[in-house]
Amino acid sequence: MKLLRRNFLKLAAGAVALPALSRTAFAQAYPSQPIRIIVGFAAGSGSDIFARLMAQWLSERLGQTVLVENRPGGGGNIGTEAVVKAPPDGYTLLQWVPGNMVNNTLYQNLNFNFLRDIAPVAGTARAPYVLVVNNDLPVRSVPEFIAHAKANPGKLNFASAGVGTGIHMAGELFNLTAGVEMVHVPYRGAGNAMTDLIGGQVQLMFDTTAASIPHIKGGKIRALAVTTAARSALLPDLPTVADFVPGYEASGPFGLGAPKDTPLAVLDKLNREINAVLADPKVKERLADLGSEPLTGSNAEIGKLLATETEKWAKVVRAANIKVE
Repeated sequence: MKLLRRNFLKLAAGAVALPALSRTAFAQAYPSQPIRIIVGFAAGSGSDIFARLMAQWLSERLGQTVLVENRPGGGGNIGTEAVVKAPPDGYTLLQWVPGNMVNNTLYQNLNFNFLRDIAPVAGTARAPYVLVVNNDLPVRSVPEFIAHAKANPGKLNFASAGVGTGIHMAGELFNLTAGVEMVHVPYRGAGNAMTDLIGGQVQLMFDTTAASIPHIKGGKIRALAVTTAARSALLPDLPTVADFVPGYEASGPFGLGAPKDTPLAVLDKLNREINAVLADPKVKERLADLGSEPLTGSNAEIGKLLATETEKWAKVVRAANIKVE
């Protein structure tokens, strides 16, 4: 009986160990086939550019092809849902964007929950925004702008690339924290919004630094401040909005996620490789050219960032009563 019992315990222990061994072996062999990065926006968009650069760099690190697939629509929700429904094997990744942290609250009937159904893999980049105004607006600083906005409630229009986008939310946060009343004018893309800002159809915009710098340096628009907590290396002479509006901070984090239940060993491996990519001086230089900086951190740290940003923007969506038409 003792012998039988001993053999049974050995078999039971082996059965428990098998899943762990298979997971480890899977992670060691990963990746053994091409990886897809799903982007919820059109080719040529900012998120698409980040994804294609990371695909190139990650392919070199992993020795496996990394492809980018665009699934535009629904403010990025179509692409996100495609990843949520994909097998949790590490071969389908999501390029998450600032909008993912807004959509959880903005859209009422989603078939998924971003924080619950997407496992954080790693950050890739953080894009600062800059407050820019039309040259005809009679202000040259944030305090002057706030005074002008308060003297003209509801008369200043700020443009964005669409409802719920990062640059839209930066403007709504400014409304709330600075105590002003600007009117949001959504466009189909930041390029169209910038065209109308230069032309004077709208008075201001919170745009990415990379997109704005050529127009700032060309004298087509006037920059007042950057939206990050610290000054931007690309625009070192500009103050931050927080210098005049305490507590204000807005920027666009980008990164990669995977379907929930993706093996932790796979997530860890991807995280290590992506952080190694971001430590490369050439990669840092390329991101700087795009007006961004590397966003590094462990899976857990990136997960905490996503949760914090989601909570932050949920409060703004509710306070500003933002709706999707």
